Amino acid sequence: MKKLFVLVLMLGLAISPALAQNDLTTFILVRHAEKSDDDPRDPSLSAEGEARAKKLAEVLADQSITAVYSTPFKRTKTTAEPVAASKGLTVETYDFRSQTYLQEMLEKHQGGTILISGHSNTTPMVANTLIGKESFQTLDESEYGMIFIVTVSEVGKGTVTVVKY
Repeated sequence: MKKLFVLVLMLGLAISPALAQNDLTTFILVRHAEKSDDDPRDPSLSAEGEARAKKLAEVLADQSITAVYSTPFKRTKTTAEPVAASKGLTVETYDFRSQTYLQEMLEKHQGGTILISGHSNTTPMVANTLIGKESFQTLDESEYGMIFIVTVSEVGKGTVTVVKY
């Protein structure tokens, strides 16, 4: 419970109204939750992963999220869906291979908070791009509970806080 309180406190600080007034945009980056072995090309979430996706929605319940994005895979969409549903949003798909998707998201949702559900390689890559330096490496295949909270004024000029849930 103490860890959850610290996470909620950190999220509250990262997404405070004062920051939004300065047109800073917050990206909440997560790797998809635990996957099953039902399909090697596009697996669903395991029961543990479904529970983690629900937990993510609980952790982010008090946050004002303006958009939810996911890669086009079942595991990333299913991870983001409980958050989107709780906010009355739909999960939008993004192409992580595009050179412009982060800039487009920033322009479309400037001053807001964007959740992005990605993968063990794309989530750290997005964090690095947003902060403008190579601080994070590909996540270990067993690492599922990290949240990267990145606040930016523009792509490449941001600060990051990493917490676990």
